[in-house]
Amino acid sequence: MKILVVGKGGREHAILTAISESPSPTDLYSFPGSDAIFELAKPLATPERPVESVESLVSAMQAEGIDLCVAGEESYLVREEGLANACREAGIPCWGPPKESAQLEASKEFAKEFLVRHGIPTGGYDPVTTIDEARAAIGGSYPTVLKFDGLAAGKGVAVCPDETSAEAFLNEVLVERKFGPGRLLVEEFLEGPEISIFASIVDRDYQILAPARDYKRIFDGDEGPNTGGMGAVSSLEMLDEDLRRTIEDRIVRPTVEGLIADGLPYRGFLYFGLMLTKDGPKVIEYNCRFGDPEAEAVLPMVRGDFATYLFEAAKGDLNPELISFSEGWSICLVSASAGYPASSRSGDPITGLDQVAGARVFHAGTRRNAVGQYETAGGRVLVVTASGATRDAAVAKVYAESDKIEFPGRQRRSDIGTRNF
Repeated sequence: MKILVVGKGGREHAILTAISESPSPTDLYSFPGSDAIFELAKPLATPERPVESVESLVSAMQAEGIDLCVAGEESYLVREEGLANACREAGIPCWGPPKESAQLEASKEFAKEFLVRHGIPTGGYDPVTTIDEARAAIGGSYPTVLKFDGLAAGKGVAVCPDETSAEAFLNEVLVERKFGPGRLLVEEFLEGPEISIFASIVDRDYQILAPARDYKRIFDGDEGPNTGGMGAVSSLEMLDEDLRRTIEDRIVRPTVEGLIADGLPYRGFLYFGLMLTKDGPKVIEYNCRFGDPEAEAVLPMVRGDFATYLFEAAKGDLNPELISFSEGWSICLVSASAGYPASSRSGDPITGLDQVAGARVFHAGTRRNAVGQYETAGGRVLVVTASGATRDAAVAKVYAESDKIEFPGRQRRSDIGTRNF
């Protein structure tokens, strides 16, 4: 079975690793991939066969005889051509939704309208186009949540405790256009612990996977600006049966039914970012793929035939019995480059990778230099994932192994797996 994973970061490295550990024989490919990913998978693009568009990507899949395309990054799903749409036209099963359905992630306003239309619990909101409209919507009530309507690599959201922070973010989004053209949502501030729920959805069928909790702020104590994620925790123990049933009955099932009612076909992972408020769980956002870095915490817990699971699901047959999740706790810890998230520094040599034992290393932003050594090449550089029978054991293990890896300017939180528990 020839499987292509589209993307280049830690999430895609984790997906490819989980597929490679399946008992079914697989031949793995990646685009655009990375030096670390190419230790697991072959590059689909070559000098003789460059890939510069969704159309040429699908043509390369056809030439290589790819049996399954797995969409890692959201950007390919929401392009004008739509990766899943183009695969469908070419007859290639794709694990990822068409662009019409991927608007649940691409547009925060689209998602909010969907949630309200189908009676799924969420916070109140006001869409605005100017700073004056935003100020009026905020109405001097703080804290407030401000969200850029489009894709922003996890950085288009600001929880503003006061007017000063709100004005700074409004200027970035509506004046400087840091994330490009688009509207802004002023949302109700919801209080409570967050939890990430993932589901595999195949038309009318779905399977809820192991839950996770991620840490978005750059500094300890959930301080500082938002990032793409500085770490995550996953365990089946995070959801008791009552909460799981509530989330399924009030949020997951109504979402699947809403997709069907709205004529939005869906085959792929769907991420539910939830706030566990005093009034029950409420949806903060949807993502139309596995979260990152949550994937690096959840996927190492997968047992069974993940490759066949994805292949059959992409063709329309969801078989939950093909996979299971291990007991215990899994924690992933991100090491970021100097300057992140405002900027990132590249070219810093990374040492100690060969010293890590009993843990996984997923590369998010690295490359090999002229002498073959890995160096930094992005904001979030790499992720170390470790497991344990207890959360404390997993925390101790992941920090012990991460300590072995060094590079100049490294940023890392010290409270992943302990904060918010």
